[in-house]
Amino acid sequence: MDILKGKKVFLRPITYDDTQKIVEWRNNPRVRNNFIYREVFTKSGHEQWMKSKVETGDVIQLIICENEGARPVGSVYLRDIDRAKKEAEYGIFIGEDDAIGKGYGNEAASLMCAYARDEVLINRLILRVFKDNEAARKSYEHAGFRFLQDLDNVECSDGEIKDMLLMENKLR
Repeated sequence: MDILKGKKVFLRPITYDDTQKIVEWRNNPRVRNNFIYREVFTKSGHEQWMKSKVETGDVIQLIICENEGARPVGSVYLRDIDRAKKEAEYGIFIGEDDAIGKGYGNEAASLMCAYARDEVLINRLILRVFKDNEAARKSYEHAGFRFLQDLDNVECSDGEIKDMLLMENKLR
């Protein structure tokens, strides 16, 4: 795949060389607490994800990099890709604390949605977001996601119960 370039960031395919950053980012409490799966990430666990999900095409995962300096700051992905139904689940995280609030997530979401529509031929993306994560919800709305339904009392891997929203983006 080609690099997807925006005004602030570009998206490039993930590689095994990104493993240490992914592990660091996903173990950051700010990031981890916005996921249902909250177990500690390890190098071996991430490498298994790469082998079983990314290399097989079950997941398309890209690294978000700043245009200026090409510093990796986060990741965006499509998972549970159903090519027959032309649907997938969207996910994103900004891993670098100093990259929050700069519009990188908004731009990465727009780039990934266009890529999903035009290259992967996906018609509909869904995502789950905790109700109290207002910044993420606003970013998703900026990228075209809309409320679909409440998901109450979702149990996270650490036992915490939180309410979520299911959102969708009809790309066509």
